[in-house]
Formats: sequence, C-alpha cells, structure tokens
Amino acid sequence: MSDDALKSLEDKIDQLIALCAQLNRENRALKEENLNFQQERRDLIAKNELARERVESTLQRLRSMEAAS
Repeated sequence: MSDDALKSLEDKIDQLIALCAQLNRENRALKEENLNFQQERRDLIAKNELARERVESTLQRLRSMEAAS
C-alpha cells in the first residue's frame, strides 16, 4: 500500500471517528431532550387533570346551589 493510499485511509478513519463522536453527542442531547419532553408532558397531564377536577367541583357546587334555590 502506498504512502498516499495509507494517508488517505488514515484521514478517512479520523473523519469517521470524528463523525461517530459528533453523532454520540447529538444522540445524548436528543435523549435528554426527549426525557425533558416526557416530563413536561406528565406535568401538563397532571395540571390538566387538576383543572378538570376543579371545573367538575365548581359545576357540582353550582348544581347544588341551583337545586337548593
């Protein structure tokens, strides 16, 4: 194998190593972002449930007041 071919192969391997490192960083960042979105979704679901319970409670009180009138 000539020196030029060996140098070219070495450069391609270095580029591949750099690409793998970059993809690993991106993958970790995306996994973290996904976890954050999942937590945000759980929080929003909980807030939505709390709001629904409050509305139902308010409606029940209004119905009770209306029935008492």
